[in-house]
Formats: sequence, C-alpha cells, structure tokens
Amino acid sequence: MKREKEMKRKRWQTTILLAVIIVVTYVSIAITEFNVLTGITAIPQAIGWMFSHLLITQESLAKLPSILEKLNETIFMSIAATTTAAAVSIFLGLMGSKTTRVSNVLSVLARFIASFSRNIPVVAWALILLLSFGQNSMTGYLALFVGTVGFLTRAFIESIDEVSGSAVEALTATGATYFQIVNKAVIPQSLPQMISWILFMIETNIRSATLVGILTGTGIGYIFDLYYKTMDYNTVALVTFTIVITVIAIEMASNYIRKVIL
Repeated sequence: MKREKEMKRKRWQTTILLAVIIVVTYVSIAITEFNVLTGITAIPQAIGWMFSHLLITQESLAKLPSILEKLNETIFMSIAATTTAAAVSIFLGLMGSKTTRVSNVLSVLARFIASFSRNIPVVAWALILLLSFGQNSMTGYLALFVGTVGFLTRAFIESIDEVSGSAVEALTATGATYFQIVNKAVIPQSLPQMISWILFMIETNIRSATLVGILTGTGIGYIFDLYYKTMDYNTVALVTFTIVITVIAIEMASNYIRKVIL
C-alpha cells in the first residue's frame, strides 16, 4: 500500500514538473517572440548556405601558415593558463579539503574563491579584465586563469576528500608533519584524478580561448573574427576546420593519457 502511494506521489511530481517545463517554455517563446515554425523551416536554407559559402579554396589555404601561427598562440595560452591555475588550485584545494585543511577560516576562504571565480563565465571575466588590461594576450590569459582556478579548486577539493583516511591516520599516528602527510598520502592517491581534471581543462580552455580571443583580439579567435567581419567565408571555414581538428586531436590524446594513469 505504501509503495503504491509512493509511486502515485512520484507520478504526480513528474506530471507537475513536466507541466511547469511546458508552461515556462511557452512563456519564454511568447516573451522572445520566437516563431518555432519559421525556425524549423529555415534549417534547410541555413544548411544550403553553409555548403555553398563555407568551402575551403586554394586561396584560403594560402593563409594556413598565419592561421596555424595564431592557433599555436591559442593552444600555448590555454596550456599556460591551465598549468599555472592548477598550481594555485592545488594549494587552495589542500586548504579547502576537510582532509587537509589547516583551519576553518582558510577552508571557507578557499571554497569562496573557488565558487566566486567558477560561477562567473570566462567570457564575463574577459569583459571585466578587458577594461583594465585592454585587448592583448594577457587579458585572455588572465580570463582563462581565473575561470580555471575556480573549476580546478572545486575538483581538487573533491579529489582530496576521496583520499583514504586510513593512510592519513597512520601517518598522523607516527608523528608525521602536515607536509609529510600531504606528500606521502594525499598527493599520491589524488594525483591521477588531478591530472585527469587538468587535461580536461586544457581541452575546455582551448574551446573557450577561441571565444575569448574574439573579445581580446588575440589568437585564433581574432583571426576568425577578422575574416568573418570581412565576409571571407572560405577562410572562416578553414579556421573552423583547424579548430575542430585541433580540439579532436587534443581530446584523443587526453583520453589516451587518462586510460594510462587511471
């Protein structure tokens, strides 16, 4: 009897949730004046435009060296932002974790920094920093750095919290110092997960750096924006293709590394 009541209650909850989603969707369409039928019928026309304009030609291939140069700038900026942010995040993760925290004040501060920097999008950070640093690679680097610190700190805290407490307790019982416990018990157990998160952020930051580059006038994003504004769609297609190939290649390399270390 109780089971039947529980099932009926869940059914009602699901029905109410679906009804709320439908109402919110309808209200959103009404407020934005979005025509669903027009949007659906425009899809074939949009696909046709893509196939007729976004073609890689011999002229666009001549610009490949300059595109690759900017692509390398984007990749190295993403890697630099991720690795330096990882170093800061390890420290904040140790301070914020329940397993290795030194004091409650530092733990709360580390978690606040992670939450604050993570909940503001990278694009918003780029716009904020753009006012102070202008359009240059430093602005893009700092935007990626701040966003990465927030994400990795949160991920590292969770990874450290999953460390086996028995190893920490054993070292504590032998009179080991805080740094010895971290070096011998915490880091070795959580390092594979940390490396996996760092690789994931490198992939994410390369994607984000393209959009950030449009705002800061750097990297592959700047090249994309330049040719898009001049309506050189053939070169835009080549830029897009190189970005996609790069992201896929890096993702395959990171997946392989994850399989080795995990």
